[in-house]
Amino acid sequence: MERLDHLEHLDRHLVDELAQVARETVREELREQTRKQRRTAMLYAASGAVALYAGAALALAVGLALALGLPDWAAALITAVVLAAVAYALRGAAKPSASRPTAARDAEAAAVPDRAAGGAAPVAAPPSGLGTSVPPMPPVAPETPAKPGAAPRQDDIDPEQPHHRA
Repeated sequence: MERLDHLEHLDRHLVDELAQVARETVREELREQTRKQRRTAMLYAASGAVALYAGAALALAVGLALALGLPDWAAALITAVVLAAVAYALRGAAKPSASRPTAARDAEAAAVPDRAAGGAAPVAAPPSGLGTSVPPMPPVAPETPAKPGAAPRQDDIDPEQPHHRA
């Protein structure tokens, strides 16, 4: 009997050791992945900063080129309007509008058969969590409730549900 206890102790020790090795291996792998992701994020941030400076230099060059034939204030104003138009166009390209069909919206419309084609789905809650939301319309009209004290009709009684009288 003592020999079985000794083997059980060895088994427990082996399982604990294997679990510790597995935890250390997973931690090391996660550390390595985090290092790689951190380096990638830093490179993207640096790339964005350099692109911002390149855009500013390009805007300056456009403004200086316009200033050759126009007053300085007019050249700066035209450059600002052009940059604002580009920013608005990029914003519109990034945000899908209701008028443009998208593959995701087409798939959503196909998944909901009782909605008219091209109709918008009811929104359960705004994404920001602010404001009020409108609940979706039920597929059938609710029945009018029976008057209090009136006996329930036979077709209103569910045979599966237990009934208790007060």
